[in-house]
Amino acid sequence: DDLDELLDEVEKKFCSKASAASSGVRRSKDENKQFDLSPDKPHKSSVSEDIDALLEELLEDDYDSSPQSKVGLCFLEQAEKKLSSQSAGRKCCPVFIGGSSVTNGVGTATSKRNRSCDQLRCNSCDFRVLMFDDSEWDPSCDYLFLRNNVPDRHKLQAKLKKRKGLRAYACQCNWFSSSETTDLRNQPQLRW
Repeated sequence: DDLDELLDEVEKKFCSKASAASSGVRRSKDENKQFDLSPDKPHKSSVSEDIDALLEELLEDDYDSSPQSKVGLCFLEQAEKKLSSQSAGRKCCPVFIGGSSVTNGVGTATSKRNRSCDQLRCNSCDFRVLMFDDSEWDPSCDYLFLRNNVPDRHKLQAKLKKRKGLRAYACQCNWFSSSETTDLRNQPQLRW
């Protein structure tokens, strides 16, 4: 019985909503339990499930220009607007960094503008990435210097050079200077 319930739960979560909605009420093998899948009852995390489904659809479509993909993007933009009040938990996707002339913020594939992500955290050292406007890292900057001085912004100034238009980024294990918008997918050494 527990296995049947688990299978029904998995089926309900991962099967298309169209087939679940058309069946209305589903019975388990012992016919004693009913699982109401009617669309009029709200599900606990329907918004997050919708967003997950749309993201999977976008990845499958590989951003092609089919009408179905455009509908998904429109729905994703609407969901993004609904969740805009919770921007602290939002993530940049894809992740862009840039010089001091590039606006900071949460950049997304649907925002139609590149923003330098200001929510960066390193996956290697688990430190928040620090940013310094109108600065670049001195060539003598090294791993040991960062390891000993991050997150103390005052101590890090020793290896920063003032340079208009650039922005210097650093965590405890890596550093990077940028003057123009850069997609982090093209910088594999940075695990931000």
